Amino acid sequence: MTTTTLDASAAGTWQLGDRTVNRIGLGAMRLTGMPWDPAPRRREDAIAVLRRAVEVGVDHIDTAAFYFVATRSANELIATALQPYPEHLTIATKIGPSRTRSSDFGFEPYARPEQLRDQLEENIRQLGRDHMDLVYLRWGTGLGPAEGSVAEHVAALVELREEGLLRHIGLSNVSAAQLREALTITPVAAVQNRYGLTERADDDVLALTRDRGIAFVPFFSMGAAVPNAVPGAAPDTTGEAEVAQVAARHGATPAQVRLAWTLHRGPHVLAIPGTGNVAHLEENVAAGALQLGEDDLALLDGVARA
Repeated sequence: MTTTTLDASAAGTWQLGDRTVNRIGLGAMRLTGMPWDPAPRRREDAIAVLRRAVEVGVDHIDTAAFYFVATRSANELIATALQPYPEHLTIATKIGPSRTRSSDFGFEPYARPEQLRDQLEENIRQLGRDHMDLVYLRWGTGLGPAEGSVAEHVAALVELREEGLLRHIGLSNVSAAQLREALTITPVAAVQNRYGLTERADDDVLALTRDRGIAFVPFFSMGAAVPNAVPGAAPDTTGEAEVAQVAARHGATPAQVRLAWTLHRGPHVLAIPGTGNVAHLEENVAAGALQLGEDDLALLDGVARA
């Protein structure tokens, strides 16, 4: 894949509430290394990724207080690398789940509405801010459904927004019905669900966000490119041949093709690929300039869904 100057704006922009961001952002989950990795990622490597991301135009970083390992956290690394924060930088976080302090990725009971304030204030404190630009209600932990109703939790976030602790509300890991329920209470700036070439169960959510002008922010969108996204999970090899064919045609990597395909799902789709490696960061940003043709898209759209 041939590129000129590396620039995260190559894929265009979209709105997160009243914040305009480049469609290629950065997910912070991998900055620390994953809890099941043999050792945490080197602090200086993570800091280098964050600073290089801003240099090449990344202005949207997605994080959470539950992104941590024993010796460091994503929020702490972001604060160390980027303070004082550029005015154009949008930082999003997620609340609802909270993790145990053990070495695994275990979760504590899901937060009740009245507990969301403490979680939000923890993110604000760790990041050295006085409010958050965007806060997602992450529904469930990934290990099971949340208890209570989306509406109750969203109403609690509305109160926190009125107090000035957050600017915009998002939802994560929700169904189309839950998004519609939330929209009866408040505008929703973004929806963040698992979605990618071989994980298209949320096509209805993608369509609903498009129709309502809401940003859709998929996570784990590169599929086979992140085989250890879930501990013990086997690599997803679905569509490997088709992706390789398109990659060869464009001189790109398979991960870049998967990322570009995701961005081609609509102008409201944002990407937040995570990495703790500067070279991988640059590859991800370069994928924003990859223009897939009709033949490429037809081939990839026909990939069997896992």
